[in-house]
Amino acid sequence: MISKSKIFTAFLMLFFLTLSFAAVSHSKEEATEKDVIATVNGTAISRSDFEREVGRYEQQMAMMGQTPNPEQLNEIKQRVLDGLIDRELLYQESQKEGIKASKSEVDERINTLKQRFPSEEEFNKMIEKLGLNEAGLRSQFEKELAIKALLDKKFAAKATITDQEMKKFYDENPDYFKTPERVRASHILVNVKPDASEADKAKARQKIQDVQKKVKKGEDFAGLAKEYSDCPSSAKGGDLDFFQRGQMVGPFQDAAFAMKVGDVSDIVETQFGYHLIKVTDKKPAGTVTFDEAKDKIKGYLEQQKMGEEVKQYAAQLKKDAKIQEFLKN
Repeated sequence: MISKSKIFTAFLMLFFLTLSFAAVSHSKEEATEKDVIATVNGTAISRSDFEREVGRYEQQMAMMGQTPNPEQLNEIKQRVLDGLIDRELLYQESQKEGIKASKSEVDERINTLKQRFPSEEEFNKMIEKLGLNEAGLRSQFEKELAIKALLDKKFAAKATITDQEMKKFYDENPDYFKTPERVRASHILVNVKPDASEADKAKARQKIQDVQKKVKKGEDFAGLAKEYSDCPSSAKGGDLDFFQRGQMVGPFQDAAFAMKVGDVSDIVETQFGYHLIKVTDKKPAGTVTFDEAKDKIKGYLEQQKMGEEVKQYAAQLKKDAKIQEFLKN
């Protein structure tokens, strides 16, 4: 299948244009210069939102066992800031054109997201971790939908892909469609902070041992994950979906790939804390056929074409905008 890392590289611009639910802009009067990372035509982008996005990116890299060096971190910071600025420019342009998300569209987004959680309470807990409430989430969906409508209006018609283009891409990129061995696993995490004291580590280990006893007695693993796990995956019973080697930190992936379907690991220690891992499925290495990959290839190539158009459009908007950046501050 198409490599996630290759897709990310190709769509880096679009990724940062639609950063996250938590990217909120403020009027210049609402924030002091100390709190502002940039202003876009007088609208401030808060430093806290910027730092939150950088932190999320670093966390994603950490889950893959990667730590950015200072040069890479500076590049990440600049790209995050560029993305937040582009996003604000596009939103402002959508408002100039009178584009508004309908209540029904926003409701549909909210309801779709809620369905991924076992309860309303779990949903609220998760958005609180993002520093939001439902009203804030609704506001961000309104902005995202307005931006999407703007881009669809201007560029969707230019992004048509032929069967010949899809087949050419498939034939010229065979490595994209090789699927490595993959494991599907659930886990229960008892988090341990990097600077935790020995007493705190001992307390965390005792907690995971107590949970392990419950697992061995036959209690439902998913239920225990919902109750005790410190990972956001707890909302889904600890399910991490399928992953391949290189996508999880070393001790975690080594344990998961060595296990059989249905097995539960002994306690596994990583930089995040203590885990119990249950393997729920495995898929051997293989190759995806053209027919199986066709829809995803089409979406990939459409996004690639659209991404180039959006990149040029955003660059033009920047030329005509008044932008101040305070990253070095």
